[in-house]
Amino acid sequence: MEHSMFCYQCEQTFGGKGCTKSGVCGKTPEIANLQDLLIYQLKGISCYAKSLIDQGEIIDKAIVEFVENGLFTTLTNVNFDVDVHVRLIKESQKIKEELRRQAPHGRYPEAATYNASHTKEDMLKDAVQAGIMFDQDLNEDIRSLRSTILYGLKGISAYGHQARFLNYNSDQVDQYYFLGLEATTNDELTLEELIRVVMRVGNMSVEVMKVLDDANTTTYHNPSPHSVNTNPQKGPFIIISGHDLRDLEMLLEQTEDKGINIYTHGEMLPAHGYPGLKKYKHLVGNYGSAWQNQQKEFDGIPGCILMTTNCLMRPRETYEDRIFTTNVVGWEGIKNIAVSEDGTKDFTQIINKALELGGFKEDHQAKEIMVGFGHHATLSHAEAIVNAVKEGKVRHFFLIGGCDGARPGRNYYTDFAKQVPEDCIILTLACGKYRFNKLEFGTVAGLPRLLDIGQCNDAYSAVRIATALADAFDTDVNSLPLSIILSWYEQKAVADLLALLSLGINGIRLGPSLPAFISPNVLQYLVETFAIKPISTPEDDLKSALKQAN
Repeated sequence: MEHSMFCYQCEQTFGGKGCTKSGVCGKTPEIANLQDLLIYQLKGISCYAKSLIDQGEIIDKAIVEFVENGLFTTLTNVNFDVDVHVRLIKESQKIKEELRRQAPHGRYPEAATYNASHTKEDMLKDAVQAGIMFDQDLNEDIRSLRSTILYGLKGISAYGHQARFLNYNSDQVDQYYFLGLEATTNDELTLEELIRVVMRVGNMSVEVMKVLDDANTTTYHNPSPHSVNTNPQKGPFIIISGHDLRDLEMLLEQTEDKGINIYTHGEMLPAHGYPGLKKYKHLVGNYGSAWQNQQKEFDGIPGCILMTTNCLMRPRETYEDRIFTTNVVGWEGIKNIAVSEDGTKDFTQIINKALELGGFKEDHQAKEIMVGFGHHATLSHAEAIVNAVKEGKVRHFFLIGGCDGARPGRNYYTDFAKQVPEDCIILTLACGKYRFNKLEFGTVAGLPRLLDIGQCNDAYSAVRIATALADAFDTDVNSLPLSIILSWYEQKAVADLLALLSLGINGIRLGPSLPAFISPNVLQYLVETFAIKPISTPEDDLKSALKQAN
C-alpha cells in the first residue's frame, strides 16, 4: 500500500474518505496498523469459535470478555498505547491456538490460520494483510457491509463492557461477537446475507442497551430529574469522564469524607440523575463542555482527571501528570488504574494527587442544568404528555442527539434546537447535547421543553419512550409527531443507528456527513428501505419535519 495507514471508522476521517498519514483522532500509523492486526486476530478467533458454536459448544466467558475488550480498545479515542496493543495481540494468539485445538478440522480463512509474530516490528509488517483496503479486488459493497458490521460490533462492545463491569451480560450478545466477526471473513456470504447480518447487529445493539439499562437502573435505581451545577466550587477535586457508572461509584466511595469534590465530565453527566449516585454530597457538579474541548478545559487546572471509557485526546504537558486512565483506555506514559481480581480499583494515587494540588480557590456562582429524564421518569408523565398533544398544546417532538465532534458544521444542531418552535419538546441524549444543553428552553404545557434522556446507550430509553407513546396513541412509532435528528462521530453511534433501523424506525436525519465506509449502493439501500436523509439546513429540515407532521 502506498499510504502508511488507512482508517475511516469515524465521522471526522480526513477529507471524508480516510486517514492515511495519521489519524485525525491522534493515533499514529503504528497504532492504527496494530489495531488492524488486533481486529484481524479477533476475526480469526471468531472463525474457530463459530465452528464450536455450530457444534453446540459454549465459548468461555473469559474469551468473550477478551474479544469484547479488544473491540472496545480499537474504538475511536480509546487507546493510543503501543505496548498495550502488542500485549493484546500476543494474548490473542494464545486464545486462537487454544480454540484451534478444539475446533473441528476444515478450511478456515487466513485470519484464522495466520499466526501472530512475537515482536512489534514483525507485527507491523504483518499488519499490511490485515488492512481494510488490502484486498483491492473485493467488491466495494461487500467491503462496506463488512465494515458496517465491524463498527456496529465495536459500538456494542463498549456497552457490553459497561454492563459486564456491573456483572450483567447477554448470552445472545456474547455469542454474536463471534458470529458477526466471522461473517466479515466469509467469502460465501452474498450481499443480501450480509445485509441480514447488519440488521442482526442492530438487534444485538438493542439487546445490549437493554441489558446495560437493566444493569444501571437495578444497581443505581431509575434516574429522576436533578439539577446539576456546571460551575466550580472551592476545594480539591477530581473530574471523572466517560460512561462507566461503576467507576464513579467506587471513586465516590473512596473519596467520601476526604474533602474532595467530584465533578462529572462529558457522558458522565447523566450519572447525577441516579439515586444511588446523587446521594453522595461530594458529587457536586459537572465540569467543562464537550469532549473535544478537553485539552483547553483541562489545561493547567489544579485538580485531577479520570478517563473511564472513550473520548480521550492527547494530554497536554500541562496536565499529563494529573490525568489518569482506567479500563481499556490508555495513552503512552499516562498512569492507568487497573482493576483487581475482586473487581475493585484502588484510586489512592489520584486521590493523593488531588489533595496535593489543592483545587479551586473560590466558589463560582451556580449555573444549573437539568438531567434525569430517562424512560421511567419521562413515562411517569405519559398521560400529561398525551393530553398535551391531543389538546394541541404540544405540536411535535424532536430527538436531537448523538455524538459531538470538532469539525465545522456541527453548529447545525445548536441552530436547529434554537429554532424548534415553543410548542415542541426536545429530547436529547449522548454528548451531542453539549451543543445546546445550557440554553434556556423553558416549559410547555407544564413540561420542560428540553428533556435530557442520558448517555448514548440511552437510545434505548428513547425507544422505550417512543413505543410507549405510540401505544398510548394507538399507532406505530413512525406515525408519531416525532422527528429524529442524529449526529454521529464514532462506532457507538453506528450501533445506535443500526438499533433504530432494526426496530423499523424510518426517516432519520443523519449528519454532519455520511459515513465514508457506506458505499453508494449500500446508501441507496438505506435510503430506499429506511428513508434515511442527510441533514441539510436547520430551516429546511425543521420546515420539512413540521410539514410532514401536519
